[in-house]
Amino acid sequence: MKPKIGIIPGDPSGIGPELIAKLLADDAVDAMADILLIGDAHIFEAGATIAGTTIAMTPVDARAEDWVSKPLCALHAMQTVDPDDIRPAEVTKEGGISALRTLDAAMALTQDGVIDGFLFAPFNKASLHLGGLGHDDELHYMAEKLGVTTYISELNTLDGMWTSRVTSHIPLRDVAGVISEKRVHEAVYLIDTVLRRSGLARPRISVAALNPHAGDNGNFGSEEIDILIPAVQKLAETQMAVDGPWPSDTVFLKAVAKEIDAVVTMYHDQGQIALKLLGFDRGVTVQGGLPIPVATPAHGTAFDIAGKGVADVGATRAAFDILCDMVTNWEKGAAA
Repeated sequence: MKPKIGIIPGDPSGIGPELIAKLLADDAVDAMADILLIGDAHIFEAGATIAGTTIAMTPVDARAEDWVSKPLCALHAMQTVDPDDIRPAEVTKEGGISALRTLDAAMALTQDGVIDGFLFAPFNKASLHLGGLGHDDELHYMAEKLGVTTYISELNTLDGMWTSRVTSHIPLRDVAGVISEKRVHEAVYLIDTVLRRSGLARPRISVAALNPHAGDNGNFGSEEIDILIPAVQKLAETQMAVDGPWPSDTVFLKAVAKEIDAVVTMYHDQGQIALKLLGFDRGVTVQGGLPIPVATPAHGTAFDIAGKGVADVGATRAAFDILCDMVTNWEKGAAA
């Protein structure tokens, strides 16, 4: 059986609807999964117009009908925003409300087993906050809605290279005080689980150091000696394929050489700079720690090119591929 994948258009003022249209124009995508569009028909139609293509949709009540057997592309139709309230390339409350409503619907449909997981096109955080987002980001919003109280983190991936991070959206001056053995263990276990759920039987993981030259035996900081080395040693004793801490200016060379599958970084930009430099247009974000598979392209809404028909679908296609892999291997990876 093919994975049942939900797709929501993200912020209607950004490049999301265009990207979804370009994704669906690839016949190989339909062959890989049964796809349920979730949202307003006019948003998807507007994206197709911008992309210079068409989307033939069949409206369905996905909970009440066998939507998989329907002809054309199944649409779980919603009315989240009036077409006249969509202002391309602008931060708007209406766009944020629309994005949150489709996100809520996608989560509910996944929880109810109507779909196996979902892809969301880029959100705009300013619009989300205007629309009622009461959290730092969409991951924490989803975690609360889904009742998750355990460790969560965004994971990023590019061409088979994955990263997670011990700290995320906090000031750099606070990073050292937040790092602990417990947080390192949580970050490593999370990316190990997600990689297994993506089809890797034994992920190879390297932990990045915090300080220059991995602290140089304590000359440039003691976090490696006090926290990171003991944390990695304890993880290795569980038979996980983990090593480190490695200097952050060289650890990604191991990843590029395919010697490892993932890098656990200590703070946000330590991993993001490396991945975005290697391929900004192909990066994917996986919402790690949720009980359902969720992925999105790592780039944003790109208001500077919204409506111009030039958005690159590469990251969206990569997110779709990863999501299909996660759905296929989800239960097997959880049991490993």
